[in-house]
Amino acid sequence: MSNLKTRDITQLALIAALYVAITIAPGISAFSYGQIQFRVSEILMLLPFFNHKFSWSLIVGCFISNLFSAQLGMYDIVLGTLATAVACLIITRIPSRNSLLWTVPVVCAVVNGIIVGAELHFVLKLPFWLNLVTVGFGEFVVVAIGAVVFYFLMENKNFSKLIR
Repeated sequence: MSNLKTRDITQLALIAALYVAITIAPGISAFSYGQIQFRVSEILMLLPFFNHKFSWSLIVGCFISNLFSAQLGMYDIVLGTLATAVACLIITRIPSRNSLLWTVPVVCAVVNGIIVGAELHFVLKLPFWLNLVTVGFGEFVVVAIGAVVFYFLMENKNFSKLIR
């Protein structure tokens, strides 16, 4: 990250702030934490598919968002952020071709289902397999909707230049 320009730093900070704002927004935040999650900000998990630098924004944004996790506290700060970091790492290994965009929701669902599912199991004593399914399903739905939106946005050359 040593060659970052002011524009890049600003862009990364804005994406991190957007992630936090969407996660903790009143009304939406009710679905951002817990066993049944539809964390709308996870739609941004598609960005590292197009440009790896956005991984940093999402990891930092997730970390800050998880500071607001009243029920899981430090566990969510560490394990939730770890889930985002692992998902970002895997996503950045997927070749950036529009035909492979569909793999991002699957990666996010599996990684979050396993890590956050285990976190809920060990901390709140909720059934692991049920957590894996509920967290994974919510993650898949949000990111899949995002994938459809991003797919059509990528047809716009101006949008394409913005995130590359």
